[in-house]
Amino acid sequence: MKLRKSFAAVVAVVVVSVGSLTLGVRALYGQAPGFKRVELQKHDISTAGHEAVQVRGEFAAGAATPKHTHPGEELAYILEGQVTVEMEGKPALTLKAGDFFFVPAGTVHMAKNSGTAPAKVLSTYIVEKGKPLATPVPAAGAAAAAPAPAKK
Repeated sequence: MKLRKSFAAVVAVVVVSVGSLTLGVRALYGQAPGFKRVELQKHDISTAGHEAVQVRGEFAAGAATPKHTHPGEELAYILEGQVTVEMEGKPALTLKAGDFFFVPAGTVHMAKNSGTAPAKVLSTYIVEKGKPLATPVPAAGAAAAAPAPAKK
């Protein structure tokens, strides 16, 4: 009976973890309400094992990306609208059309349309080839939501 309860607890933790990760990945790849990432081009570059990826991020008013990281640098230019970018360890930046920002590799960040009209951002990534373009960062307390394994 103890083994069955322990197994059930482990299965519950795995289900919650996979579900959270799936939602985070969906959010990052255009399935978050009001946010869409459109890949424009992708090319190998002269640095071995790296590639350049250019995308257009489209935000409805109030839409946001979840916190995430990239396996390389992001150079971004606001095409239209107003976007607030939050990077770990730095004050938030509120940017408008014509402004730009840079995100170093591995930096936890997120972006939100802080205006009242749609916003578009042109982003170019110089990233490690074969790695996901973006990796979600679990929300604080997400691990606490999973039940603790049963004691033996």
